[in-house]
Amino acid sequence: MTVAKRERAALVETIRAAGPDAPTLCEGWTTRDLAAHLVLRERRLDATPGIAFPPLAGYTAKVQDRIAESTPWEELVDKIAGGPPLYSPFKLLDPLVNTAELFIHHEDVRRAQPGWEPRQLDSAMIASLLRPFPILSKVTLSKVPARLTLRTPDGRILAVVGDGPEVTLTGEPEELLLYAFGRDAIRVEFTGDEAAVAQVKTAKRGL
Repeated sequence: MTVAKRERAALVETIRAAGPDAPTLCEGWTTRDLAAHLVLRERRLDATPGIAFPPLAGYTAKVQDRIAESTPWEELVDKIAGGPPLYSPFKLLDPLVNTAELFIHHEDVRRAQPGWEPRQLDSAMIASLLRPFPILSKVTLSKVPARLTLRTPDGRILAVVGDGPEVTLTGEPEELLLYAFGRDAIRVEFTGDEAAVAQVKTAKRGL
């Protein structure tokens, strides 16, 4: 089983246990909304561009709302569990493009609950999450007003982005990934000029 398939199975188990009305880290979304987003992304290719392209976001939101409202909860979850259909490009690209997406949304459910703790990830999972990170971070952190170094506690530098005062963000790889995609329920440490750190903390992040 690929890393992406393992993470998909883990996500499905978590959202089944949470139920359709649990909160998530995605503002305004319940687990039902998040499930509809994942189904749309892999099965409604006409609406997928609006996920990252703001002029089409309105159409994407309408389609997602229809999916959430018209599809029974168990059917929504079963569609996620089944993975991308044969006609979806995500079927072929699943190991390359879905690991981070599934991981982030899995954590969106997990970390919206009180008392959450980071998972212990194996080396294959971490390697899969990090593979696109140097390029993705330059996109997701393009508005950070500093020269931001993202490093692990053992000193490994995963990315350096932006210009301006020096700020360092230290955390495990999965925590740095979640930061880059705009999540705040993370375990990281900021060091650098106090004013610059404050600006980095409030800067827009994500796609």
